[in-house]
Amino acid sequence: MRIPGRREHSFGMESELFAVSTGRRERVADITRECALFLGHAAAGRDGLLHVFVPHATAGLALMELGSGSEEDLLSVLAELLPADDRWRHAHGSRGHGRSHVLPAFLAPFLVIPVLGGTMALGTWQSIALVDLNVDNPDRQVRMSFLG
Repeated sequence: MRIPGRREHSFGMESELFAVSTGRRERVADITRECALFLGHAAAGRDGLLHVFVPHATAGLALMELGSGSEEDLLSVLAELLPADDRWRHAHGSRGHGRSHVLPAFLAPFLVIPVLGGTMALGTWQSIALVDLNVDNPDRQVRMSFLG
């Protein structure tokens, strides 16, 4: 969902913010479509770079295959690496909330993707995923910027 009035353009870069509701559970959300729609007007057939950024301290982005069970596999691996228990010093919010603040060290809050002819140059099975372990904050924003 696009956030009204949150479109910006300067220095050859166009930028737009959109909202994602991740709910009250751990989630891997496919945001590839939103990025492609943005490039439809921002890139307008040009070459450049798409920068995708999640302005949150408890979410990350991944470039991976989606829809084949990989989402559940990723959440399982993250649960093993970053258990939702009481070991975390950052201890406010739900049990294990501190792990959400460590997540961006493993899955950066940004991705840069080449754009050729106005289209993301993704591999055959690659998609852009928002990864959110923070069950305390169901509403996220994603900023897409095109430089070309």
